[in-house]
Amino acid sequence: MNSTQLLLISGFCGIIAFLITFLSMPTLIRRLKKAEIVGKDIHKLSQPEVAEMGGIGILLGFAISIMVGVYLCPQWQSQLTITLIVILLTGIIGMVDDLIMLSSKEKLILLWIAGLPIMWVTPPNVSIVYMLLIPVAVTIASNLTNMLAGLNGIETGLGIIAMTSLTLSCIIMNKYDVAIISFSMLGALVAFLFYNKYPANVFPGDVGTLIIGACIAIIAFIGRVKIIAFIVLIPNIIDGLLKFYSAGMMERQNFKPTEVNEDGHLVVPATGFKSLIRSVLKKPMQEKHVVYIIWAIGLIFGLVGILVAYFAKGTII
Repeated sequence: MNSTQLLLISGFCGIIAFLITFLSMPTLIRRLKKAEIVGKDIHKLSQPEVAEMGGIGILLGFAISIMVGVYLCPQWQSQLTITLIVILLTGIIGMVDDLIMLSSKEKLILLWIAGLPIMWVTPPNVSIVYMLLIPVAVTIASNLTNMLAGLNGIETGLGIIAMTSLTLSCIIMNKYDVAIISFSMLGALVAFLFYNKYPANVFPGDVGTLIIGACIAIIAFIGRVKIIAFIVLIPNIIDGLLKFYSAGMMERQNFKPTEVNEDGHLVVPATGFKSLIRSVLKKPMQEKHVVYIIWAIGLIFGLVGILVAYFAKGTII
């Protein structure tokens, strides 16, 4: 199977993921609302109720797409199957967290366990320390993409940028096995953004945000593009560091959310933790404009990742 065929299969998997997610979302949103799995959009003056846990649609599209990839590329069955297992486990943890709100410690432990299967498809002759770092990376990346969240479309858009950068990087470096993974997540996220963009009809929930970070970590280790994965996660890393140094390991229920003034613009509370979003909010701004700025920051690092892939072609990074 030549590179053109492999690229076509990867793209086809992305299209499958897009169609499954896009077509399933209206029914999923309706069912979630009927089941009263909703949350208030606190960044609107009217605070409308919006369906939660919409990331189930992303998970569904990704899972079916990966199964198609397993069928079309049996030579990559092991790593694609392991990827699917890890993403499904991470998604289940996200669902549980959405429903009963796990503590930070519980979530960290469960995500570490979810990342363990990737050790079975590590490159040969790596140390035990390297292998143990893999589930740690899944835990960290999942939490980072879960933390930079809360505004309509922000997590989905950043995920699309990261996956686009990783997809193009994998193509440049002829890593078509992981291109199937990145194309699949990219297709599902693009479809989901149609429903999650401002004004959102659905929120991804932890089931959606956690699997984005887990997928980035999987691509980093299986595709051996760890530096590029680190680069595309820099906005999330900055956000995580700002929150950690200003508030430590706070539980979500102790967070004071960004406020909305009488004009419907977002403003930073007088007290509370620091974050990337709050660093952008030097003055009152519309929610969608804050999201666009964060996306632009993500796009800069996504482009840097692609450039690194281009100049590092043929080397292990």
